[in-house]
Amino acid sequence: MSLPAVTVVIPTCDRGPLLLDTLGQLRALAHPALEILVVDQTRQPTPEVSAALEALQRGGGVRWLRRARRSIPAAMNHGVREARGEVVLFIDDDVRIPGELVAAHAHAHAADDADIVAGQVIQPWQQPLPADEPGDPPGAEGDPDAFRFHASRAQVVRRFMAGNVSIRRAALVALGGFDENFVGAAYRFEADLAERACARGQRIRFEPAARVDHLKAPAGGTRSFGHHLRTVGPWHSAGRWYYLLLHPRTPGVVRRTAAEALRALAAREHLRRPWWIPVTAVAEVAGLALAALARARGPRHTLARAPRHALSREAAR
Repeated sequence: MSLPAVTVVIPTCDRGPLLLDTLGQLRALAHPALEILVVDQTRQPTPEVSAALEALQRGGGVRWLRRARRSIPAAMNHGVREARGEVVLFIDDDVRIPGELVAAHAHAHAADDADIVAGQVIQPWQQPLPADEPGDPPGAEGDPDAFRFHASRAQVVRRFMAGNVSIRRAALVALGGFDENFVGAAYRFEADLAERACARGQRIRFEPAARVDHLKAPAGGTRSFGHHLRTVGPWHSAGRWYYLLLHPRTPGVVRRTAAEALRALAAREHLRRPWWIPVTAVAEVAGLALAALARARGPRHTLARAPRHALSREAAR
């Protein structure tokens, strides 16, 4: 069975030591990737991390791409533009890789006609579910967002987690890539692409053999945009509202969005510190306004108009 060539893309921000550890694990795999692209949005990498990444780049197999503007979807789209592999595997910069991750994704694509392979993601408080337990919890049938990514049974799903997912490059380009209107923490940007993929008849396969253990680092990444309960900025709420405006008929989306907005205002932390409630309320209103403006402009599917391997002006290396 011929396996597709896999490019690994790691978007990263302010997590140099964790990133280097993740790169070390990837390079030690028996079945390595064709290439590893680090799309770095760190404003000031430390000299030690810069030297290590430059050394890896000189040694071959790792390319260090710098971006000045922080955007998760834009970083992922940039990686796709630069990728040479038939399949692009996106992983978080703060993971442990307990098995042959690249091989598991490649085998899943070769054995199935799925365009997207969603890997298993184990959070720090989780263990893999028993093999006989479904990914959908009881009573959640029909809600695509209810799937539990620590399931242990391979199955067709309607969602994926961006920290461990592989997508055929041609399929992703056909969708125009990730919508860059999802700003800040870009909450729900994966669900948007999954909705568009399923609407075009693309299949998403969940493959538990492709496992990562998410470390959920307390700093860097989306946390660079501030704590979601203690910032007046819209960077954690805009994506939620934008997704609702894009996909209002998705099962459960109205109920889920309303519940999340209310939970943000009435969080346990706010009950102890009620002076943060007005701050979060402003952030929610600002997020809704920003989402409405983005919806009026229309989605930004930038891969649809970008040539292959077109180097961004922001790519310094």
